[in-house]
Amino acid sequence: MSVAFSFALPAANEAATTPERRGLERDGVRMLVTDRDGGAQHDAAFRNLATFLRRGDLLVVNDSATIPAALVGRGGDGASFALHVSSRISAELWVAEPRERAVAAGERAGLEENGGVTFLAPVDAEHPRLWYVLLDLPRSVDAFLARHGAPIRYRYVTEELPLAAYQTVFARVPGSAEMPSAGRPFSARVLDDVRAAGVDLAAITLHTGVSSAERHERPYREWFDVAAPTAAAVNATRSRGGRVIAVGTTVVRALESAAAGGEAVAANGWTDLIVTRERGTSVVDALLTGFHEPQASHLDLLRAFAGGTLLESAYAHALAEGYLWHELGDVHLLL
Repeated sequence: MSVAFSFALPAANEAATTPERRGLERDGVRMLVTDRDGGAQHDAAFRNLATFLRRGDLLVVNDSATIPAALVGRGGDGASFALHVSSRISAELWVAEPRERAVAAGERAGLEENGGVTFLAPVDAEHPRLWYVLLDLPRSVDAFLARHGAPIRYRYVTEELPLAAYQTVFARVPGSAEMPSAGRPFSARVLDDVRAAGVDLAAITLHTGVSSAERHERPYREWFDVAAPTAAAVNATRSRGGRVIAVGTTVVRALESAAAGGEAVAANGWTDLIVTRERGTSVVDALLTGFHEPQASHLDLLRAFAGGTLLESAYAHALAEGYLWHELGDVHLLL
């Protein structure tokens, strides 16, 4: 995998809360449009997304819903720590991240209602922060999270927000530890405008895991589902000359995981696919995404769409113009 470029991200460019709490509506965020052919950047409002699309294009969105994945654990020393549950392997077996706490194989920590979590083993050498864990709970995991969990919140978000703040209008299938955030700015009126412009919509499901906010690791395995109607819509769009526009890097990962011979196919299961510029994409033509942290692994995926020079130029422009980063910030359309 190539090395993502590095840049300084000032605190002023970090979205510390939702657009709504900044006095905007969901669709009121800004949108940088990067023209891959001409190499130019255009400053726009996300609300005007439809004006940058063409009749016959297809927007593919992620319908995974965010779960309240942050729990509070209690170690044997009595100290509390944050436990971020991530991928569900089975009813009791999960992948989870003990935040800022060293754990050992076989160690058990307490949870609310006399529940507990047992740390079995690290996922692998490349992701040492992530552990396979057994959850021993007095109720189902979903019910326990609903009662005791909270949305995952990183240091740049300065206030606790309700779970609804981390859901998109497409959220249908619970399972994401973190919001598929590229879809957050969509509103009913934006969708109406998109449909009126002759643009179709389709959905995939990919349940996001917990990100490596400090380590910038390569993505690990995530569960996805590309249904037959979505695969057919992708192939029909490309056959008639339309563009398949992924709403988020999760959609790119899912669709490219379900591609064979240059066409989308119906598929589901666990994917460890990493999209890079060297690999390229076979069924996705364009991307709507957020702005990603310096050296984040997502920047390597963006190189598949924009290349290094154009991507660095776009990010320099976004920094100079005060665009906001992270899941509650502005968005970037690569066409």
